[in-house]
Amino acid sequence: MNNIRKEDISQEVFNLYDDYAHNRIDRRDFVQKLSVYAVGGLTVGSLMSFMMPDYQGAIQIKQDDPRLKSIYVTYNSPKGGGSIKALLSMPVDAKGKLGGIVVVHENRGLNPHIEDVARRAALAGFISIAPDALTPLGGYPGDDDKGRELQSKRDKNEMLEDFIAAYDYLKNDQDCNGKVGVVGFCFGGWIANMMAVRIPTLSAAVPFYGSQPGADDAAKIQAPLLLHYAGLDTHVNEGWPAYEAALKANNKIYTAYVYPNVNHGFNNDTTPRYDKDAATLAWQRTIEFFDKYLK
Repeated sequence: MNNIRKEDISQEVFNLYDDYAHNRIDRRDFVQKLSVYAVGGLTVGSLMSFMMPDYQGAIQIKQDDPRLKSIYVTYNSPKGGGSIKALLSMPVDAKGKLGGIVVVHENRGLNPHIEDVARRAALAGFISIAPDALTPLGGYPGDDDKGRELQSKRDKNEMLEDFIAAYDYLKNDQDCNGKVGVVGFCFGGWIANMMAVRIPTLSAAVPFYGSQPGADDAAKIQAPLLLHYAGLDTHVNEGWPAYEAALKANNKIYTAYVYPNVNHGFNNDTTPRYDKDAATLAWQRTIEFFDKYLK
């Protein structure tokens, strides 16, 4: 990135970035409001550069990692976007059939970070599929700003159908044992919650800082849930008390963690919102959860 340190940045800057990343303000407003915090040696340009993702520098599992077999596939989403492209990954030394994980991207398409997360899931002993909901619009464009713009042009419920179709595809894959879970981040967290609502046979769901379904939908959930929330994420967290009340009222199986003093997106190691301790713990809990319900 540059010589700016995370601890030198005020929380208001992270809040502004969160608003920008979720289309609550546009780029012009973001730059204008960011200028208030460009003091001392900080410039708007350096702040912008610091906050934006560094995909290549943060990749943990390379595309050609010899421990994995990773290929792009297409599958049919008849109620969604039609033919959808996805990354399918599994360990090369797999013995027998594997539990499956649908990995759901944020609000900008299948970028390099989410592909990396899908490979991490595979390396943990699963077969993973990471669809690109931007496929009908040409796919992830290589730039998050353009990716957010494209994704805003798609109906979120049609995109939900794309990920439900990915569940069906993975469940019937010859290398899958038929037990399929989902992990999703931000927009993908909402998708993970809604897949639990929509798919009675879903084996497990792990939403990271995902918006919650209403009480009537929560009553339909059959899958066990593991929910991760960021302590500083006021927008998403405001919906958690009602969701938890609905889960409790309907005797659903769930475990929820709120990680204190971390921002929305804390698991994404390509931006300064990343918190290594919280992300490491949340991912460890996620894999243990999938080990329990998918193997």
